[in-house]
Amino acid sequence: MLKPAHAINNYGHIDEYAPDDIASGAHRKSVGAYWDRMGELQFDFLVGKGLTPQSTLLDVGCGSLRGGIHFIRYLAPGNYYGIDVDPALVKAGLEHELPAAGLSERLPPDHLRVTTRFNCSFGVRFQFALAQSVFTHLPLNHIRLCLYRVAKVMPPGGRFYATFFEAPADEPFGKRHPEKDPFQYRPSELAWAANVAGWRFRNLGDWGHPRGQQMAEYRRVASPRETARRVRTKAERAAARIRR
Repeated sequence: MLKPAHAINNYGHIDEYAPDDIASGAHRKSVGAYWDRMGELQFDFLVGKGLTPQSTLLDVGCGSLRGGIHFIRYLAPGNYYGIDVDPALVKAGLEHELPAAGLSERLPPDHLRVTTRFNCSFGVRFQFALAQSVFTHLPLNHIRLCLYRVAKVMPPGGRFYATFFEAPADEPFGKRHPEKDPFQYRPSELAWAANVAGWRFRNLGDWGHPRGQQMAEYRRVASPRETARRVRTKAERAAARIRR
């Protein structure tokens, strides 16, 4: 029985889909269009970045396993982990998509977790993490929390890839309201968010997403604790200069 890591808040998510909804593919439509195309695109991208069957992968926003099916088939059994805010999607992936693909034996149920605060502490160090179409739905402070939590489970050199909608240079909030989903960000804002937890940010740009989402790379260079120490030291030095 899948249990949430934290109590689910008022995101409006249902506990599970009715059988008729599963049969009609509602759990697939809920994660966006292009089920087959996007699943394959995620997989091809990470393999191109060095993902091997021996790698450990954290799928942030795993949903109903659109990309997960491909990764679970490729990775050594047990090397895939996923988190998501939506219990119905996770349940649909675990109970419907996995059996349909003949992959149930390759993924322990406790490798999927429902969490509203990016609780990804599975007792595993991840070489790779992916957040496909997650930052596009998050305000900036939620992105900072995500980066902080993921940094705790990745060793130096670990890479976290996340897609985002890029705001035009001459329109800081794009053509959308800045406080509403879907969100747009300048690369400089995502680079600033990286400072919360010892990441080095790089904007990879276009990676073939059918709706124009860009790809960001976060490479882990220091622990969150070390980052906090450096920030405190920098702040203390700045304060000392002001006092002088």
